[in-house]
Amino acid sequence: MGVMTIDGRKVEFTDEPNILTVIRKADIDIPTLCYHSELSVYGACRLCTVENDKGKTFASCSEPPRDGMVIYTNTPRLMKYRKLILELLLAAHCRDCTTCIKSGECQLQSLAHRMGVMDVRFENTKELQPIDDSSPAIVRDPNKCILCGDCVRMCDNVQAVNAIDFAYRGTKALVTPAFDKKIAETDCVNCGQCRVVCPTGAISIKTNMDVIWDLLADKDTKVIAQIAPAVRVAVGDQFGLPRGENVMGKLVNVLHRMGFDEVFDTSYGADLTVIEESEELLNRLESGEKLPLFTSCCPAWVRYCENRYPEFAENLSTCRSPQQMFGAVVREYYKDPEKNLGKRVVSVSIMPCTAKKDEILRPESSTNGKQDIDYVLTTTELVSMIRKSGIRFENLEIEASDMPFGIGSGAGVIFGVTGGVTEAVLRRLRKGHNRVDMDNIKFSGVRGEKGLKEVEFDYNGRTIRAAIVSGLGNADALLKRIKAGEVHYDFVEVMACYRGCVMGGGQPVPAGPRTKSARMKGLYDSDVNTQIKKSNENPLVQTLYDGLLKGKEHKLLHRNFEAAKNE
Repeated sequence: MGVMTIDGRKVEFTDEPNILTVIRKADIDIPTLCYHSELSVYGACRLCTVENDKGKTFASCSEPPRDGMVIYTNTPRLMKYRKLILELLLAAHCRDCTTCIKSGECQLQSLAHRMGVMDVRFENTKELQPIDDSSPAIVRDPNKCILCGDCVRMCDNVQAVNAIDFAYRGTKALVTPAFDKKIAETDCVNCGQCRVVCPTGAISIKTNMDVIWDLLADKDTKVIAQIAPAVRVAVGDQFGLPRGENVMGKLVNVLHRMGFDEVFDTSYGADLTVIEESEELLNRLESGEKLPLFTSCCPAWVRYCENRYPEFAENLSTCRSPQQMFGAVVREYYKDPEKNLGKRVVSVSIMPCTAKKDEILRPESSTNGKQDIDYVLTTTELVSMIRKSGIRFENLEIEASDMPFGIGSGAGVIFGVTGGVTEAVLRRLRKGHNRVDMDNIKFSGVRGEKGLKEVEFDYNGRTIRAAIVSGLGNADALLKRIKAGEVHYDFVEVMACYRGCVMGGGQPVPAGPRTKSARMKGLYDSDVNTQIKKSNENPLVQTLYDGLLKGKEHKLLHRNFEAAKNE
């Protein structure tokens, strides 16, 4: 342990990685634009510059703390320096703030207000760049980029995708795909993590809000919504409710009031996925072929595997994701004229994930050549729509999801957090409801934030080895080890986003450590309060298998590879 003097006060430190962390520990909110604790240190923006007792200035994010240091964070010299940096950034930045999708949430805008930047003295000589909206998931506006490098480090260092990087030098520097390609022409997997860390509106979600408003107003259209598990624990704090609180009941209410005809729970679709994926695992274990079985719930991971490790593509589960299973079932259900009432049926899924916008367009996600999900709204888009509606979300009463797809098991709910799929499968394979057995699964290593977790479990005398990975960089490292024969697994759960869907590319930002932990806890608490713990014991799912699904299980619940081949 050491002691530093910060602005005249003694502050103890232990294992803090840099002076910036110690300063924030002392409850001083020193500004930054390029620093994220989970990214490598870059030191580009220099806003976190501090001064020592000898008058030397340096970036606090890249300097390790040392015992006896004397640091000043807010001298007149530093305040003028930070203000000058912001002026220079704004001089080369699009300043149409009132129409920017990031307005009100933009870190650059917020810091300009905070530092008292009322005027920009410098001329903008930066050449106007075209907006790249080629992706179904994100929009890139280089004119709003401040070259902080956050998206580059996220894409390269954390996600191992390498779709974007710096190009050119000096005043011509840009963040762009190689050779000025459109983002859709790269290996981008649409995970949206670049958008999560972008401090401005340079990378934003490609939105479907306007078309949804039009559909909701059309009396000849029946609009159906499904809500993913991770959404319900990420909306409440946007309206003053506690972080991580499960607001599913309020979401059902507000969607009904906005005009959605039916509101269902994607946890129901997750229950279908657990049943089908468990069966597929047992079949592969029996045959000994195409092991390990990789989960296919995360579309960003599926695309990453296809792009970087095509030799493992056959190891991917043939099961559709919960979104797509549910979409196919809903579409089949509303074919009945008595149920669609002669109206056009539009299926909308509300997801924490930007990659879901791409998944609905993939040919193997179709049924009989038709797209099952029409539109995807991310959590962030839903929050914007609620605000636009003027409905006081925080004051709403709770409502139950609509039948017959309104009940999901606790196993389906925890799909939204890393390890949740594996835990749900283990529950499905375990016979009975012995509390000790259920607790053994809970404490087997499936839970927690670690990017790689390993578990072993017994199934009828056979030891099954499983790995749980979140974050594509972690997945890349694991795949290399599997490919080299260094490790062997029977089942591997992969989620593209670190911590799982609770931190998906479509979730509201910013989200600090307390928010991340609260979202994870919120889903586990929801599981505790759910009477049905195992997917195969959901009575509504059993009714579906005995009725509408009979003889159509493979067509509706598994990916259509023939459609993909013919594309």
